[in-house]
Amino acid sequence: MTYKEIYYTSQEGLRLYAREYGDRRAPKTPVLCLPGLTRNAKDFHDLATRLSAERRVICPDLRGRGKSEYASGWAGYTADVEMRDTLDLMSVTGVEHAILIGTSRGGLVSMSMGLNRPGAIKAVIMNDVGPEVDPAGISRILGYAGKMKAPESWSDAAILLRQMNEREFPNVSGEDWHAFARNTFKDVDGKPALDYDAAIGKSLQRAAKLLRGQFPTLWKEFLSLSHVPVLLIRGENSDLLSKETADKMVEKHTDLTLVTVKDRGHAPFLNEPEVLSAIDTFLTRLDKA
Repeated sequence: MTYKEIYYTSQEGLRLYAREYGDRRAPKTPVLCLPGLTRNAKDFHDLATRLSAERRVICPDLRGRGKSEYASGWAGYTADVEMRDTLDLMSVTGVEHAILIGTSRGGLVSMSMGLNRPGAIKAVIMNDVGPEVDPAGISRILGYAGKMKAPESWSDAAILLRQMNEREFPNVSGEDWHAFARNTFKDVDGKPALDYDAAIGKSLQRAAKLLRGQFPTLWKEFLSLSHVPVLLIRGENSDLLSKETADKMVEKHTDLTLVTVKDRGHAPFLNEPEVLSAIDTFLTRLDKA
């Protein structure tokens, strides 16, 4: 095992889980990887292993995902609540200052931290998320979050994910879809099972209903990151982060680098060569600052 498992208790009393890669005494700024809405720490394994050669990397399962305890109800799943859990994790692990890598929901958690604890952030890598969400992407997520049934076999899981995503991810190999399936589902007696609380989907559905599908913009939260460098990664075929919003983010932030990933939708896997090159360049620059 290339990582250490951490269990900790949030201020609300939930037992939460994270993976820790690398040497905690490494002198370079630690990295904190925050996953998407129904995703977990497994998504970052390859990237975390790669980065841990030089720095400490911590990848939590946010509440209700993976090995973390579920909240008591759908109202317990918000980016602000998950931000507080993340700050609890930083406190438990002794991380005072971190580089955040946030995919989708993880990017929203990062922006919330910028508003509430700006001093805890050295830089942010945002993976296919911004202060405005495209209605097409929200509609797609509402269609499966909390509603998807677990496939009968791992082969079925890979086929299902390929069918759901191959239009936006046209050049992903069968082997990679099988790997993605292993990150998406958990293994229970040799079969795939859902790896998140279905109430997370209900939380999003309730919000969509209350807001009549008009989700508020988060420009205030995004601009709270103006004091730190930002690397924005966008899938060329993304239905959640539009090109217009990404371009607007570039205009409004004086130190933001945009990388568009060809043949990727929401969200890039973070193993694409151009993404790894951009992350390496970004971190090297931060280390020299």
